[in-house]
Amino acid sequence: MRWNLPNILTWLRMLVIPLLVAVYLWPDPTLDMSSRNLIGTWLFIAAAITDWVDGWLARRLGQVSAFGAFLDPVADKLLVCAALVLLLELNRVGALVAVIIIGREIAISALREWMASAGARASVAVHSVGKLKTAAQLISIPMLLFHQPLFGVVPTQRIGTWLIWVAAGLTLWSMFYYLRQAWPHLRDAD
Repeated sequence: MRWNLPNILTWLRMLVIPLLVAVYLWPDPTLDMSSRNLIGTWLFIAAAITDWVDGWLARRLGQVSAFGAFLDPVADKLLVCAALVLLLELNRVGALVAVIIIGREIAISALREWMASAGARASVAVHSVGKLKTAAQLISIPMLLFHQPLFGVVPTQRIGTWLIWVAAGLTLWSMFYYLRQAWPHLRDAD
């Protein structure tokens, strides 16, 4: 593994995960829920921004690496899955949404791994519907973490709930897209 700025940002994104969980679950009576919501939201947003920044830097600085290409999506999935489990614990997202999104992440990661071992990883390369799914997740999750009206008027919980359902729909759509792309290879497998 090469230590470069893009990989360091990816590692930092992964290190934010236990901090995010601790903000909400650490038994500290000095932090009220409003403060926890604000801190947790900003931690998630900062981590999500590093997802874009590390990829941009890797390309811009010519520091794209096989390890970075492996670690980046792992960090993304861990961040989203941890946030969903946290939101489930806080009763801010339904179990069905969490199971759809987390289940898809596991299934498609396994599919990509299998396709790579079969020499056909390009068949399940990232598609625009997957990018839309990620965008919907990365917008809805901070709204659900914040959980209170923004500026006293923007109903973040309602908008976040609606968007997480959109993300779940896009999650299913993208899963079926990737399975359809992989189907010829799955059908012909031993």
